[in-house]
Amino acid sequence: MIRTDQEYRDALRQIARDTLIQSEERNRLLAAGATATDVDVALGPVHSFHLQIQEDVAEYERLKRGEIGPFTGFGQIGRMLVALRIARGMTQRQLAERLGVHESQVSRDERNEYHGITVERANRILLAIGAEVTGRVQLVSEKPRKMKKSVA
Repeated sequence: MIRTDQEYRDALRQIARDTLIQSEERNRLLAAGATATDVDVALGPVHSFHLQIQEDVAEYERLKRGEIGPFTGFGQIGRMLVALRIARGMTQRQLAERLGVHESQVSRDERNEYHGITVERANRILLAIGAEVTGRVQLVSEKPRKMKKSVA
């Protein structure tokens, strides 16, 4: 997930570099006698990585336009908080100022997708962003699932 304008610009540069490198490598392999299938297999991992960066860029651009998709479950709360900040047009520095913490704290928290965040802290971040959570809870199966004991 792209979290800052700098990461976005870096991703765009990476896409441009990757496109050029893939094209040059494709031409080199074909000139060396490789079949189109061989070239596709050889470049598959690079192409897959390239597509992931393109998807991340597209997601960031959607968020910047304020287009936030649905989130399912509390396990996605960290991604939701990052998405809301981006959609609001706030920088990590601005959020840090509103929370009264150093920018590096927000950066670190977002990199870790707010792993282990408390409800109270998530609420403080929502207030600082100027967002609220509304939602719908529904039963998804006949029987409740047994939860595994966590070792903490």
